[in-house]
Amino acid sequence: MPKVHYIAYGSNLHPVRLIARVPSARAVDVVEMRGHRLAFDKRSTDGSAKCHVYTEEAEHHTVYGALYEFDARHKPRLDAAEGAGYRQRIAGVPMNGEGYRPYTYVARQSHIEPNLLPYHWYKSLVLAGARFHGFPEDYVATIEAAPSTHDPDKERAHRNERLLEDMARR
Repeated sequence: MPKVHYIAYGSNLHPVRLIARVPSARAVDVVEMRGHRLAFDKRSTDGSAKCHVYTEEAEHHTVYGALYEFDARHKPRLDAAEGAGYRQRIAGVPMNGEGYRPYTYVARQSHIEPNLLPYHWYKSLVLAGARFHGFPEDYVATIEAAPSTHDPDKERAHRNERLLEDMARR
């Protein structure tokens, strides 16, 4: 079965979340993307902000992500979960002497809204993944400091809080 390589940097960071979407996903390693900057400013269909990575930033900006591998037949499931507000971008990532050419999702310009906030549960999903992969404390602290807001949809918030509880048990 052909494999696909993907860099998660937002709510898909934690394997519990990603495996629910892509059953064959397997974490390969942590990646450091210099010259990239993380922001919560991608407009979602639920009215909140999701993660986006600016790729043409100064060298002092760094985004950490998780390199995953999964069966190519599962890629359409992840594409559907990410939605039309993202486009795919290929990134060259040298690791342990091997050259990987994974893809990641970046927000389409039409979906960037700097004034939106992520919901508390969404930011918590990103934090759970960052902690799971052992990202540097200052990077985790930057995510933690990002403002977030209450989700008015109680059922959606509760569903995602249960997912976070599941993540905490693993």
